[in-house]
Amino acid sequence: MDTNQYLEMFIDESKEHLQAINENLLALENDPNDMNIVNEVFRSAHTLKGMSATMGYEDLANLTHKMENVLDGIRNHKITVNSDILDVVFLSVDDLEAMVNDIASGGDGKRDVSEVVQKLLLIEKGEDPKGATGNLGKDSESKDKIETSGNNQLGVLDEFEITVLEQSKEQGFDSYQITVKLRDDCLLRGARVFMVFEILEQVGEVIKANPPVEDLEEERFDYEFSVVLVTKENAEDIEKRIMKVSEIESVTVNVFSIEDYKQGQNNILENSQTTNANEKMNDSSSTSQENNSKSESGKEKTKGQNVSNKTIRVNIERLDILMNLFEELVIDRGRLEQISNDLNNPELHETVERMSRISGDLQNIILNMRMVPVEQVFNRFPRMVRQLARDLNKKINLEIIGAETELDRTVIDEIGDPLVHLIRNAIDHGVETPEERIAKGKPEEGTVVLKAYHSGNHVFIEIEDDGAGINRDKVLKKAIERGVVTAETGASMTDKQVYELIMASGFSTADKISDVSGRGVGLDVVKSTIESLSGSVSIESRFGHGSIFSIQLPLTLSIISVMLVEIQEEKYAIPLSSIIETAIIKKQDILNAHNQKVIDFRGKVVPLVFLKDIFEVPVVNEEDGLYSVVIVRKGEKMAGLVVDSFIGQQEIVLKSLGNYLNSAFAISGATILGNGQVALIIDCNALIK
Repeated sequence: MDTNQYLEMFIDESKEHLQAINENLLALENDPNDMNIVNEVFRSAHTLKGMSATMGYEDLANLTHKMENVLDGIRNHKITVNSDILDVVFLSVDDLEAMVNDIASGGDGKRDVSEVVQKLLLIEKGEDPKGATGNLGKDSESKDKIETSGNNQLGVLDEFEITVLEQSKEQGFDSYQITVKLRDDCLLRGARVFMVFEILEQVGEVIKANPPVEDLEEERFDYEFSVVLVTKENAEDIEKRIMKVSEIESVTVNVFSIEDYKQGQNNILENSQTTNANEKMNDSSSTSQENNSKSESGKEKTKGQNVSNKTIRVNIERLDILMNLFEELVIDRGRLEQISNDLNNPELHETVERMSRISGDLQNIILNMRMVPVEQVFNRFPRMVRQLARDLNKKINLEIIGAETELDRTVIDEIGDPLVHLIRNAIDHGVETPEERIAKGKPEEGTVVLKAYHSGNHVFIEIEDDGAGINRDKVLKKAIERGVVTAETGASMTDKQVYELIMASGFSTADKISDVSGRGVGLDVVKSTIESLSGSVSIESRFGHGSIFSIQLPLTLSIISVMLVEIQEEKYAIPLSSIIETAIIKKQDILNAHNQKVIDFRGKVVPLVFLKDIFEVPVVNEEDGLYSVVIVRKGEKMAGLVVDSFIGQQEIVLKSLGNYLNSAFAISGATILGNGQVALIIDCNALIK
């Protein structure tokens, strides 16, 4: 089988399963007795193992199998969950993620995992992964009695399997226990098992297999195996179908009664005086609603219907191509609108207006297709925070708010690393140790809040901690020592301006640099990355109480709304997201302050920036004593951009200037207007700085 065609799907689904495992393991650490969580982890691991084996990635499949054995021990109460065990399972997940990433990069997914496998084997045997034998296997004796006390060769059904069988019966399905015995001279036992399972999956759904499916696949059984099947077919037809497979000696199909099974289990539990298993059976009904969709899917599968595929996976490259084609359409739309206005033909005008409305709707659909929730980035942080807290001997509570907030996929791909820097800084140099927090009268557990929300055409992401805050004097002292600012300048700086100094390249307030970070390490990278996405970073802090790092990002980067302006005979575009207001001022309204021309704008002194001087535009027409001014803002700072005239608002396609012109000052890109003329897009942030 050619697996290359499925590779992309395999990588995407593997990452989803690994993320689900990570999230559920974190939940399990908080509630180690919840077997529903263990079952969720087990199912994700089991699916990942099967996919890996099918694709031929044996190392990936083998490690998942070892991890699955530990999870199976936990859900069968042979192993008691604790942090040491979860540490080893998390290490396994790290290795699995590294293997999947290697495959995604074109590698073979091979990795030396002998150390973590050894730890998993110790846990599976009921021993401490650090080498000491603990009480990890305290329930194994009573549980082994249950498994070997004659359950018709089935072993123990878990809560999920019991729930599926109960609900299947309510929905009119029959359950059978099928025992298949292969001939002693059967050479390819795994192949025969595969053929039997193919038949079974055509008539129903296999709920339980003994030995487990992985053992059957790898021929780790003698010549006999049993399954529980949910179906609407009758027993005789099932037996006839299976017997058509060659090298099968016998097939036994018996009705499986879930009530009799549960009664038998209760009797065994009473005899072995194992009370915790009784609780398990009583709790099984509580999972009915959660697993209802699972049994429904089994029912639909049996009917041969597929109703679950409401979505499809689309390669991001295809969306990029679609976006590029639409961008060309936007340019042509602008050109048609220009021609329509010039010709003033009513029919043409009506057609162009209709096309503009339709293309506007199409634009919204395409942009929405590219929007993905920031959850894709946020969901990696709980695991990272857990590990950092353990490494630094701190207690950290991570709160995530607004994970459903959506951003353009291009932006999502870029913000992961900056957020990692900010969260690591918050934990390492922001939140104090439990002892320090108690001494300050704070709770010993520090809180880091990761929050995302929409505001206008922007998305804001905030990282807030209730730690030590930023020491203004310490930052200013370091900045002066390093020559970032002079002592005179520093004396007149506001707190916010001082805090922004930690974004300077290589700047750090840490007395010693730890393995994790020091406040300021990497923050210059954060700033440059965010600004390259047309965003900005601001800092608020109260010394002794904590800090808030706020990131402002545009919803999308490719099609933006701008104000077109004219400077002499050249046209420029100013992003609407930066504009506060436009105004016409008289020459005599211009004032001078600190060798800078300024105006009084609603009680605030706003410096003027003459774009004709910045961009060295040749003067063709003389000024008439009136100035057209665009008031723009970046954070708390404002500036008035002086132009010759306003043309109007328009949606334009942002095009890169290419490698040769990427250093052009205060220009973030270009666009093609309706008349074919190129207009440069002004970077207001650069001008305000």
